[in-house]
Amino acid sequence: MRLPDFEAWAMFAAVVDHRSFTDAAKALSVSKATVSKAVTRLEQHLDTSLFTRTSRRLALTESGRRLAEHAARILAEGAAAEEAARDETAELAGPVRIGAPMTFGLLRIAPLIAQFAKEYPLVDVDLHLSDERIDIVEMGLDATIRIADMPDSSLRARRLADVNMHVVASPAYLATRGRPVHPADLGDHDCLCYANAVPPDVWRFGGPGQQSLTVQVRSRITVNSGEAMLPALRLGVGIARLPDFIVADAMASGELEEILIDWRPQPLGLHLVTPPSRLRPARVGALLDFLARHHGC
Repeated sequence: MRLPDFEAWAMFAAVVDHRSFTDAAKALSVSKATVSKAVTRLEQHLDTSLFTRTSRRLALTESGRRLAEHAARILAEGAAAEEAARDETAELAGPVRIGAPMTFGLLRIAPLIAQFAKEYPLVDVDLHLSDERIDIVEMGLDATIRIADMPDSSLRARRLADVNMHVVASPAYLATRGRPVHPADLGDHDCLCYANAVPPDVWRFGGPGQQSLTVQVRSRITVNSGEAMLPALRLGVGIARLPDFIVADAMASGELEEILIDWRPQPLGLHLVTPPSRLRPARVGALLDFLARHHGC
């Protein structure tokens, strides 16, 4: 039995992460030739090309793209295993890369990251904020916060809390267009939809007696940021379905009113999502435990 060429797999993962043989070599503190030979060796062993190389561009082949996740996992698990073998009393140090949705990240996660950085001065945190659907393995993230119904996948998801949703509109809109009393009434109204929901114009509700109902709404504006709906909501353009952390202040001030009180949108889960491996550096575990304790709230 021939053992896998773990060094070549790790160097392949580094090239994918840095998108450059030169930058990967610098990160690994080896020569560019060493990295190139390792990748070539792996390609010969697998009998497939992993990269398309030109003088100006380095791109993964289809085979390389499929194998990149395996390579990233090998590199991450090797690094985590080495760190786990070190003295657990050693001071935590090194980088942690974590993702979060844009608005929730700004309001809830960024303050926690600041506090964590103060408590662990040798840990460097790279916080990536985006409402787009991202591949945490491809991006090299150690974890990400997701607010969603999690589909089955190879990722590990820990549900931290529920995020309550509200259907809201401005008093001006309700005075002009009327107040819906049942989700089916939404078909006669203009709605503002969140582009990253799948599909954006299908809203699900839970009602009296554990009833459930799904309705398709007419999207007047579709946008990939919930916070970006607020100006249109305040101007009375339509009705939106948004989470607590976006609309709580506007509801408290009276700028927006909650409607369909008896038919609430199903809450979404606040999840802490990590790659499939249980192995992770101690600094990553420390940050994840810190976020879990605070529930991001």
